[in-house]
Amino acid sequence: VQLVESGGGLVQAGGSLRISCAASGFIYDRAVIGWFRQAPGKEREGVACTTKIDGDTYYGDSVKGRVTISHDDAASTSYLELNNLEPNDTAVYLCAAKPKSTYTALYYCHVLRAWDYWGEGTLVNVSS
Repeated sequence: VQLVESGGGLVQAGGSLRISCAASGFIYDRAVIGWFRQAPGKEREGVACTTKIDGDTYYGDSVKGRVTISHDDAASTSYLELNNLEPNDTAVYLCAAKPKSTYTALYYCHVLRAWDYWGEGTLVNVSS
């Protein structure tokens, strides 16, 4: 299994960015796919998670209304659209996957140990 994030970079506050996660090694449209972020000195935080088998999607409270997760099943790729970015959004954004889902998207976004695979992350740096 591989998860490769891309698309991070430097963006001004109020700007937008779309980051991607290319997945391989499992059946994408039956998996749980999640985006997390980790800022220096802070705990890893669930940003957006989807259980692909039923489309259940959960967004973290700190990003709700500013973030959209989407998927290209044919390309086994997840996208995270980040809008109206704030300096507090600066973090490494990581993609996670679990080949089969048992619980809700909310559960997976809150339970780090539930995930089987993690990417290495892509840095999003928001300047004020």
